[in-house]
Amino acid sequence: MHRIVYALLLAVLSAGCAVSPAPVSGPIVSSTPELRIALLPITDSVPFYVAQEEGFFRSAGVTATAVPVSSAAERSTVVQTAVADCELTDLHGVILTNVSPAMSMRVIATARQATAEQPLFYLLGAPDGNLTDLAQLAGANIGISENTIIDYWNDRILATAGVDTARITRTNVPQLPVRLELLMNNQLDAAVLPDPLAALARLQGAPLLADDTLRPDIAVSVLACRSDFIAAKPDAVRRFLTAWDRAVQAINADPAAYRNILIQQTRVPEPLQDRYDMPPFPVAQIPDAAQVADVMEWLQAKGLIETALDYAAVVDDSFRR
Repeated sequence: MHRIVYALLLAVLSAGCAVSPAPVSGPIVSSTPELRIALLPITDSVPFYVAQEEGFFRSAGVTATAVPVSSAAERSTVVQTAVADCELTDLHGVILTNVSPAMSMRVIATARQATAEQPLFYLLGAPDGNLTDLAQLAGANIGISENTIIDYWNDRILATAGVDTARITRTNVPQLPVRLELLMNNQLDAAVLPDPLAALARLQGAPLLADDTLRPDIAVSVLACRSDFIAAKPDAVRRFLTAWDRAVQAINADPAAYRNILIQQTRVPEPLQDRYDMPPFPVAQIPDAAQVADVMEWLQAKGLIETALDYAAVVDDSFRR
């Protein structure tokens, strides 16, 4: 007891002899900005895990944390409830979020972009079916994910090929593994799938009907953040993109060096682990106005939005100038 009293007395006397520090208002926060991003286990997310393993986030001066999700619905929930600040998503998701008054998001970068050499999506026929080209699709039952980039991609690809989309049947199968299973069991005539599931289906006999070669401009995934987060912590976003870009450059320079990360983080099926190659990633890119306008035109035609949004209401290009 005496020791406690003595210690308190000493503290009071010391305080009287010293200059008092300025009072601290609010909670003490870390000087390192933090960013949490919702990620599906898909190829597009690989640069995040490369940046994490190589220490690029640390070098950029940002703490970046993955919030793993298993579906687009779960991804939307963790962002809307502020469990995550950003997400790897598509233009459709950002636009549909922004027409709701509840929350606003902005695209900060392109995560992946299809090319004629490296598709993102594939339209495949059932292994035991008789479809071998797009001209045979009249009356076919195609597995898609309704009102998503998959649905949009399917419409645009078929229109480009001159297929009458009014003569096909769309079956809504949001879960990718289920869509693959139905296709491989010949319960769908065709289905739209991304890699690595598309590669697995082709390995097991599903014929390729079409891919991004017809329209490489329409398949794009993006990094997007809540608008309030961007306004409050632009430095965190900037530092995050610095590390992401560094990871992209490392992957593009030596894709084989990161095969293990690709396999571990994107759940590449075992039969494909020695066959599925890392795709190239775009460097410091954002969707252009034509890409955004085309998605909005499709959403309006589907009755999902009433009026088109301005490009600036969807994309924040300040981080890519």
